[in-house]
Amino acid sequence: MTERPGPAGDATGGPVPTTPVCYRHPNRETYVRCTRCDRPICPECMREASVGHQCPECVNEGRRSVRPARTAFGGGAAGRRGLVTRTLIALNVLMMVLSIVSARSGTAVAGGGLGGLMGDSTPLTDWGSVLGLARFTDGSIGGVADGQWYRLVTAMFLHYGVLHLLLNMWALWVLGRDLEALLGRVRFLALYLVAGLGGNVAAYLFTEPNRSTAGASTAIFGLFAAVFVIMRRLGRDTSAIVPILVINLVFTFTVPSISVPGHLGGLVVGALMGLVLAYAPRVRRSVFQAAGTAVILVALLGLVIVRTAMLTG
Repeated sequence: MTERPGPAGDATGGPVPTTPVCYRHPNRETYVRCTRCDRPICPECMREASVGHQCPECVNEGRRSVRPARTAFGGGAAGRRGLVTRTLIALNVLMMVLSIVSARSGTAVAGGGLGGLMGDSTPLTDWGSVLGLARFTDGSIGGVADGQWYRLVTAMFLHYGVLHLLLNMWALWVLGRDLEALLGRVRFLALYLVAGLGGNVAAYLFTEPNRSTAGASTAIFGLFAAVFVIMRRLGRDTSAIVPILVINLVFTFTVPSISVPGHLGGLVVGALMGLVLAYAPRVRRSVFQAAGTAVILVALLGLVIVRTAMLTG
């Protein structure tokens, strides 16, 4: 009787020992294992963990199970990058450029306004500013009361001259980044747009129908008010905000051609939005914030409808 030999390389007849290979790259040998699932991983697949290394799948699963960081008022932490603030500034600058381009005719430039650079109106500001109801030089009638409701939004992105633009964008840069970091992108954008709309609605209500107004200052005043409300909610010192706000109010009432209703309207609506965003209860906070914002928008809509009926009735 002859004896059968064991497998090659194994004199005892047991299984041949093999080197572990990466579960994602079978051609790579490794002795490192994922601390979470214990699968072998090569250096390319290693992800540093608090203890040892993990594989890519375990890292992704861990990220899905961790709730994203939120601000004190329910916003996302991504607002710290100031993307919305930068985008709003870029949009305002772009509209200024388009406004200057729209005044490229020789008459507009020769009139002293340098195509809108020095503060004169341009075809674009004539198209997008808040205007109640007026008859134009060509005999046509236009304004918010004539159905041009878009003016209540477009006006907050248009400016009369570069100085007007620079002052507002400087204020937006200073206020916007901090507010966006506190509120998050979506809530900050809602604050800006609703406050700007509120100021434009106030200008529509209390300005002569044939007088046009424009500028981001309606939204900027809303940001001032919201900063004050939010700082109070957080228990922080507001002594540095009050003098700046008072100075801006003094300019509002003393400098000619400034829209007093627009500034005050933005201030009031910005304060209301600040209350909605800062004092919403923690339970179902997003629902309360959305509902409060909707109530403000409905109220503004009602005021626009009443004013329109007065001008067209």
